[in-house]
Amino acid sequence: MPTALLELAAAQDDVVSRTQATESGFGRYAQQRMVQLSTWQRLAPGIFLTNNAVPSWDALAWAGVLYAGDGARLGGLAAAYGHQLVDVPPPRIDILHPHGSRLKSWGILCFHQERCGVRPAATVGSPPRTPIDDTVLDLIGTDLGRAAGKGAVHWLTAAVQRRLTTPERLLDALNRRGRITGRREMINLLTDVADGVQSPLEYRYRKDVEAAHGLPRGRRQASGRSGRQRLWRDVYYEEFRVLVELDGTIGHVGEGRFRDYRRDNAALVDGDATLRYGWHDVRSESCQVARQVALMLHRGGWEGRPNRCPNCSNRTDG
Repeated sequence: MPTALLELAAAQDDVVSRTQATESGFGRYAQQRMVQLSTWQRLAPGIFLTNNAVPSWDALAWAGVLYAGDGARLGGLAAAYGHQLVDVPPPRIDILHPHGSRLKSWGILCFHQERCGVRPAATVGSPPRTPIDDTVLDLIGTDLGRAAGKGAVHWLTAAVQRRLTTPERLLDALNRRGRITGRREMINLLTDVADGVQSPLEYRYRKDVEAAHGLPRGRRQASGRSGRQRLWRDVYYEEFRVLVELDGTIGHVGEGRFRDYRRDNAALVDGDATLRYGWHDVRSESCQVARQVALMLHRGGWEGRPNRCPNCSNRTDG
């Protein structure tokens, strides 16, 4: 094999197209012999794996992009995996290719015609994929992301929390989209994310506890110190010396639990009261949570009065 072809295969997870091999000086007869000798594998018409191992997920992704031709790129969850927005390879690989030709899906590869102008034409990464901001919008507003079972709050907060993008960049990408489902909801979500909301649980607290009951808006991801250690607080009502910590499952077991204890103890020493809630509290008992937070805020000097939301009105315990 020519050196140029070896280098190209190494850059493409050992996958090359017939055209690439021929242009590198490795003719069709030589390619056929490599397959006959079981040194290469034919993954699709005109697409070869240059070894005899089981194709990896990345190799199959490259095969799909090369098979679909110029302008093809990963989309949906496949692009999200490439961006490290998701941690596990998805069970199918979505390939976007220019509109005009229909390609039949095979194996775990699913091909989708891409309308011109919906997304920027620029691609990123290897294999090529949609930019992160457009990937996030696709996962929220198209069929490509619905199989994951996660909503807009998850994708927006995860992308920002993992430092893959910013609320401002996502909003710019959203404004470039001519048509997208849930535009108003996404704009509101991005406002909260820009304010420091970093998880679906934090968003629910902001929406169902604070906003629904007219509580003051706490400062998100407020930083503090305990000795030399920097601490981050989920919601901090600094004027009233009240902290609210929102506990998801991840990060609050084992050593994470002891970090929580140290953080709560440090806050108490500094004169701050800590309230701690989980997903069930915020999602199913938001009115009770709001009353508890309001009581602590009153003790700190808040003179306001919490509102009654529709759920409060349906309760019979006052």
